[in-house]
Amino acid sequence: MKKKLVVLTGAGVSAESGVSTFRDSNGLWENYKVEDVASIEGWYCNPALVLDFYNQRRAQLATVRPNAAHYAIASLEDEWDVTVITQNVDNLHERAGSTRIIHLHGELTKVRPENCYNDRDNYSEETVFDIGTDAIKPGDLAPNGAQLRPHIVWFGEAVPKIEAAIDAVEAADIVLIVGTSLQVYPAAGLYRYARMDAPIYIIDPKDVSVRDSRLTHIKDVATKGMETFKNLLKSVD
Repeated sequence: MKKKLVVLTGAGVSAESGVSTFRDSNGLWENYKVEDVASIEGWYCNPALVLDFYNQRRAQLATVRPNAAHYAIASLEDEWDVTVITQNVDNLHERAGSTRIIHLHGELTKVRPENCYNDRDNYSEETVFDIGTDAIKPGDLAPNGAQLRPHIVWFGEAVPKIEAAIDAVEAADIVLIVGTSLQVYPAAGLYRYARMDAPIYIIDPKDVSVRDSRLTHIKDVATKGMETFKNLLKSVD
């Protein structure tokens, strides 16, 4: 039986593919306030602006490809039982070949009715529609008659898949963190659910604030850091 490896990924993985991040100084976010396009309040205030913003992000997604880090993560499945938990809303892990992915913050290529938020509001996978990189606009309605909205977890909304992510981390024999600053909660606290005997590796070119005896810091970008990590795995039983 394969041992379990959980990979928690963030914007730093997709950034090397050319995907704009929150903190880019020259990306899609530069001309927008986060609260205007990534909060439920922003949606209520100006849904047309929000739809246009995510249409731009989908259009950009159509122009990028998975990078070496995405493929390296997917290749871990050859030897390990891998679960990818990602804060990214793109589909680059899927396109690289990863088969078990938990999208904590939603998926850019999907939409749902605006009146379906979570389990308490009758949210279910049956209400989610895959539109690929197509645009949606005001007046595009779901079968229930409600306006379609991006299938994104915005600031101020619950994270429906956090429990599944916690379960995966608790069961993991090894935890790998790639491309995330561990600043956005609840995702930032997931590593704390790892077993005490489970080693934790973090790939980040910058210093990390996490202090944990289980932690090994690979100080590099995602693509190069994954090469180092795979070499380290060879010494793991």
